Amino acid sequence: MENNNLIIENIANPHELERIYRKDPKAFKKSFLQAWEQHPDSQVLGIWYERLHFKETANTEKSPLLQKSFILMGILAILAGICTRVIFHFVEQEVIAPINLAFGIFPFIAALFVYNNTPKKRMIYSLVALFIITVVYLNMLPLNDKDSIILAYLHLPIFLWLLLGLAFTGNQYSKGSSRLAYIKFNVEYGILYASMAVCGMALAALTMLLFSFIGLQIEDFYFSNVVLFGAAALAIVAAYLVSMNLKLAKNITPYIAKIFSPLVLVTLLVYLMAVIWLGKNPFLDRNFLLAFNGILFCVLAVTIFSITESDTDQKKSISDYINFALIVLALIIDSVALSAIVFRLSSYGITPNRLAVLGVNILIWANLIWIMISYMSFLKSKSGPSTIQDAITKYLPVYGLWAAIVIFTFPIIFN
Repeated sequence: MENNNLIIENIANPHELERIYRKDPKAFKKSFLQAWEQHPDSQVLGIWYERLHFKETANTEKSPLLQKSFILMGILAILAGICTRVIFHFVEQEVIAPINLAFGIFPFIAALFVYNNTPKKRMIYSLVALFIITVVYLNMLPLNDKDSIILAYLHLPIFLWLLLGLAFTGNQYSKGSSRLAYIKFNVEYGILYASMAVCGMALAALTMLLFSFIGLQIEDFYFSNVVLFGAAALAIVAAYLVSMNLKLAKNITPYIAKIFSPLVLVTLLVYLMAVIWLGKNPFLDRNFLLAFNGILFCVLAVTIFSITESDTDQKKSISDYINFALIVLALIIDSVALSAIVFRLSSYGITPNRLAVLGVNILIWANLIWIMISYMSFLKSKSGPSTIQDAITKYLPVYGLWAAIVIFTFPIIFN
């Protein structure tokens, strides 16, 4: 009764009503019904009534659509599992390269995106053609360990990721907001898939342990037929759940960004000081140069993750200064790596590996410059956070184009 009196007493005070609701939503909803019965003509309470009951109506209207999409998800998940298992059989026979396992997952996720977005037929035909051309071309390459072939395999996931982006954005592929949504999807997808995979691994370990108690060793069979099928099917299920706006991943990603950005910054600063102290030289040490590039990719990924999770209406905060410091640090690392790569090219000649690393470092260097300039403008209050996000989203096709160049030209040029 006390809460009911508070609602009636503060019927003309929206701020106080919001405070009461946030303090105890369940008690508010319970006492609200009594207040609504006493004041059915109140416009304020009428708005609150719609707010408290809107979700139930929305869910009822969407239920047929959800059922159709759920059935489609189930069909695609089963097809992905079967297709992956068949591909794995040919991989075991050494008929095709292991990278073909990607074609047991990516096309089915793309099909799920196409169903959700319904792009123009020209877009659908283009996606189908690109997938077919890619799989045919890769399987025409010789099965050997030449650098150009391995580079093509390594760049394939990047190219397929770009195709998934086209399927995800649909007719809105040129809009920065759609590309930003795709990046956020990937972050949430990664968190959700990893969480579900951990549960799956725990179940697999328990299953094999239980069968070992009765003298049956099922590890090989279980991996080839259950784990492989489940991993592929789970990829489709996770994409479906994130597409349906699952709140778990959405709520946790901003906090992960805020926690990991300063930790990565401190760790890298300490690491670089240790590198300088020990006198490590990326110009002469090939393995250290590769590690240096690995660090660069990690910093770039963390920075992009943190920037995309920030609100476009958010004002400057300590997180923005941490992000800016990470960008500057990444730019320094990339500049050193670029110098070392140019040095090795001039000293030891051109190889597929050196050319590929040079290309990707130049692309990252240019992207970092663009992001840094946009961030400086934001920190000086000359622009908003959206300009920083544009520096990321508008540059994404460049990475996909470079991946396509490596995949489709390097094996031909260097073989």
